[in-house]
Amino acid sequence: MIDKMLGFPDEVLAVSARGRVTAEDYRETLVPEALNRIERHGTVRLLYHLGPEFDGMTPGAMWADATLGLQHWADFSRVAVVTDVKWIAEAVRLFGPLFRNPVRVFPNDKLDDARLWILEQPAEAQGTRH
Repeated sequence: MIDKMLGFPDEVLAVSARGRVTAEDYRETLVPEALNRIERHGTVRLLYHLGPEFDGMTPGAMWADATLGLQHWADFSRVAVVTDVKWIAEAVRLFGPLFRNPVRVFPNDKLDDARLWILEQPAEAQGTRH
């Protein structure tokens, strides 16, 4: 199951996964939320928390995740993945450099650090605020 996390601005999509994540979770929650926010803001920052209650992903969910990332790789201005699942952390580290924008992995005990990082304005936005 994927739940939206509260307390973030609209241009930040923060979600938490628990139990076994399925393709249906992507179709019904993550993908529509991401696309709506991309439409409203042009880009979106994503915080994806896979905490202690996360129990894995179905093959369909993995495919949906890859498809979303590949189809919208330039639409995520910043991505933070919070997890202690080693294979997911390593996959994000492996494929993160393929994205044109920053991607970082945080362990679960650094969720607050991930929250602060995802809330930071991207450097190009900071430069236009003057």
